[in-house]
Amino acid sequence: MSDSDGQAQEPAGLEGLPPLFSIAKGEVVSVQTYGAFVRLPGYKKEGLVHVSEMSASRVESASEIVDVGEQVWIKVIGREIRDDKVKMSFSMKSVNQGTGRDLDPNNVMAEQDSRRRRQFRDQTGNRITLEAVLNTTCSKCGCKGHFTKDCFSAPGLQYALLPEEDDEGPQQPQQPQQQTSTAALQQDSDKKKKKKKEKKMKKRKRERKESESDSSSSNSGECKSKRRRHERSHDREDKKKKKHKKHKSHKNS
Repeated sequence: MSDSDGQAQEPAGLEGLPPLFSIAKGEVVSVQTYGAFVRLPGYKKEGLVHVSEMSASRVESASEIVDVGEQVWIKVIGREIRDDKVKMSFSMKSVNQGTGRDLDPNNVMAEQDSRRRRQFRDQTGNRITLEAVLNTTCSKCGCKGHFTKDCFSAPGLQYALLPEEDDEGPQQPQQPQQQTSTAALQQDSDKKKKKKKEKKMKKRKRERKESESDSSSSNSGECKSKRRRHERSHDREDKKKKKHKKHKSHKNS
């Protein structure tokens, strides 16, 4: 397709712009973090070289590649009217910056980049609706309408979304479910009370055993002391008897 055919088919408002996929040398008039604006000689409209079109490698900021007033080779990869404004897109990575030779003669990279930009713009209007969340099923309680990480149901307790009330009044089938939930809560509270009672009983038994062991140890100590006293008194009496016998024997002699 020639440039004249492309100009004949282009929409109104794009007249007086450089041809699509043409190569020219321009001047950098503004540098932003997201890209640089380049002005071509003979044209009043400026075009944007996005940071993704500056180099084959990743570029964080346009100031890493170009400066204001610098002459660069560009390739026109996009011309469109958006928000009642004419916008042009240029590419530096498709052109050899030393010689101005076209590095993408078949415009394969340009087509891929334009397709990627269109898909990105089309998907920005999509929003996550509540329906996407309501269709989920919790693997913990088996109910719909919430994720497993957001589930706060107790073991044995199930809950579900309440249907919308009609003009006739609230639906009756929800009462059994409420009763089951209250019964489950009552069971949980009863279990907690039983556990508390068991803990108290265990505590009391432990205290009794400790007191009995203390009393038995004290009684054994008292018995030992009494035995020692009794043995000492018995030894003293034996000594006295021996002395008395000796004294009698001396007298008889």
